[in-house]
Amino acid sequence: MSLFNVYPLFDITPISAKDVYVYDENNTEYLDLYGGHAVISIGHSHPKYVTAISNQVSKIGFYSNAIQNPLQVALADRIEAVSGCKDYQLFLCSSGAEANENALKLASFHNGKHKVLAFKNAFHGRTSAAVAATDNAKIVAPINAQQTVDFVALGDLISVESILKENKTCAVIIECIQGVGGLDESTTDFYQGLEKLCKQYKTILIADEVQSGFGRTGDFFAFQKHNLSPDIISIAKGMGNGFPVGGILIHPAIEASFGLLGTTFGGNHLACIASLAVLEVLEEENLMQNAKEMSAYFIEKAKGLPNLKRVKGRGLMLGLEFDFPIAQLRKTLINTHHIFTGNAKNPNLIRILPPLTIKKSHLDVFFEALEKELAIFTSLEGFKTL
Repeated sequence: MSLFNVYPLFDITPISAKDVYVYDENNTEYLDLYGGHAVISIGHSHPKYVTAISNQVSKIGFYSNAIQNPLQVALADRIEAVSGCKDYQLFLCSSGAEANENALKLASFHNGKHKVLAFKNAFHGRTSAAVAATDNAKIVAPINAQQTVDFVALGDLISVESILKENKTCAVIIECIQGVGGLDESTTDFYQGLEKLCKQYKTILIADEVQSGFGRTGDFFAFQKHNLSPDIISIAKGMGNGFPVGGILIHPAIEASFGLLGTTFGGNHLACIASLAVLEVLEEENLMQNAKEMSAYFIEKAKGLPNLKRVKGRGLMLGLEFDFPIAQLRKTLINTHHIFTGNAKNPNLIRILPPLTIKKSHLDVFFEALEKELAIFTSLEGFKTL
């Protein structure tokens, strides 16, 4: 049986990984500055993570949510303590798309409305309502398009209010730093104004922290820079360091009832222990502070790069925007210099989403390779090649 061919693949077969490095079948070492779409938060194969999962799977790996699971309670308490998001409630699922799907569904249950407001260049997942709220018509099937979604430019409070005052919008969903869309963000005034409008028009504010959460921006959540209190916060990716786990944090004003939400695999024993290990390492190794320090170092190193328009993002959710398409440059970084980076909807943007354990020496390797290739690009021969 063949695989359903939906992914363009690089000719690389990883067989092991350690901290910020990935190794292929030829034992070639790759510097991982992408973390598998911002998933690897505490480094590949962290010993505490490996030990925690190994010990847990030798006892019990899974049972349904019809029984008591103390690990879920422990995880909820730990997230509350580390994030500072007091009194929220936790619902666990298995992915970011599932988290956003449940967030949107819960918002509609809560206020009885049916429309969604999202922002241009947003990415919220590939399932029903989540993909309808994603600004990419190519991945929205006709069955998804039945969901009514209004898209507004990031920063446009006037358009937001004109839509919310119609009293049909159940939720506004927003990435405070857009991921796939290209690391765009707005101002504190905008985010706080958005929260105020949501309260005024009884609309649920969903902060999509699937990519930006769990310390990636230097704060536990990206929205915390703006002093917001979202009604629902969606989480996944770095939450499990590679183990499939997601969830939503739910404000206590939203009431639960039996059967309101449900999941088969969400909150299983292995998922909980994986996320607990991530939180333990985040604190013990002070990785959120490291994200801030490495971000400052990265931004300083980027100064003076030829053809660079700007550095985007925050913490270790960063982008380098050039004045040319970066597809070939990114391939060269992978194939010649053995460095993984990411792309975005913006064709001129390289995304940098490394493990939060990254060090200055690793970034030095990246900038040395990048400067070498940009020097070639700026030559006539390089211009013709790229």
